[in-house]
Amino acid sequence: MLTLKRLFIFLFGFIFMAILVTGWLYYHYHRNISLPVAPYEFSIEPGSNLKQINKQLADEGILPNSWSFILLSRLLGHESSVKAGDYRLSGELNQIALLEYLIKGDVRQNEVRFIEGWTFSQFRETLYEHPNIRNITVGMSEEEILALIGATEKSAEGLFFPDTYYIVKNSTDIEVLRRAYQTMQNHIQAAWVKRMESLPLESPYEALILASIVEKETGMDSDRAEIAGVFVNRLRIGMRLQTDPTVIYGLGNQFDGNLRKKDLQTDHDYNTYTRAGLPPTPIAMPGLASIYAAVNPATTDSLYFVAKGNGESKFSTNLADHNRAVAKYQRQQRN
Repeated sequence: MLTLKRLFIFLFGFIFMAILVTGWLYYHYHRNISLPVAPYEFSIEPGSNLKQINKQLADEGILPNSWSFILLSRLLGHESSVKAGDYRLSGELNQIALLEYLIKGDVRQNEVRFIEGWTFSQFRETLYEHPNIRNITVGMSEEEILALIGATEKSAEGLFFPDTYYIVKNSTDIEVLRRAYQTMQNHIQAAWVKRMESLPLESPYEALILASIVEKETGMDSDRAEIAGVFVNRLRIGMRLQTDPTVIYGLGNQFDGNLRKKDLQTDHDYNTYTRAGLPPTPIAMPGLASIYAAVNPATTDSLYFVAKGNGESKFSTNLADHNRAVAKYQRQQRN
């Protein structure tokens, strides 16, 4: 009888303690947390585990202790669900609401945007000017940067995919460079697999070079594949590409906005009027449309094209027709 009485007392005590603990946890997790300032901004770095996140929030004064948030996350089965990003907290918030907020990943997106047709110099300048990117490559050469991101190419030009990249505050420029490089590698390799048969290109890198030229020559999307077709036709028959953007790229800072006859006649690595074949590197960052146009150009007999002045191009199969088109559209532009 005594044993049953003790058992009853033990069970009653256990239940009573469980009720107390449950009640305390309910109160603790539903009680509003105290923000150091409102609104309060903080970042969770990619790869952070729950213990690191919990310690960070406790150290910053958001959580009252270093263990309760871990317990809550485990009780609710969200130990691995918290997302990295930049967060902004304001108003009344309890630990349950905070956990839901971090699971949802309702982050303040920092973004950096790179435009099709930009050069690596423009790409790098944008990184340097971004307020939420830590630039650790200042003063580094292209070769040093390429080594840091694991690239095997000798020149950085054209290797980074133009897109909008979302970043965590205080990301490094190397992180962004690595992502943009890998994205370009993924796109160019995927396009190369689907390339047209008997294409006069020997590697994905040559496809990237051609794509960069197409990007700079295209004024209207509908012309992109045919412009690529003109260059492919020229490569097939050994005809020089004779494209102004490569010459302009080779001139660098010497180009003042006016391409002169002597510029077309002065030989250098990127002068496709004096040298046959592709230039040694891309001349800009091509977008996805130009990449696919380069490896799947339009089937055309055209060997020439000239800008009409409205974004479109006029294509010709012979030099006489091309010269007439050039005279016509140059005359219209003067008028």
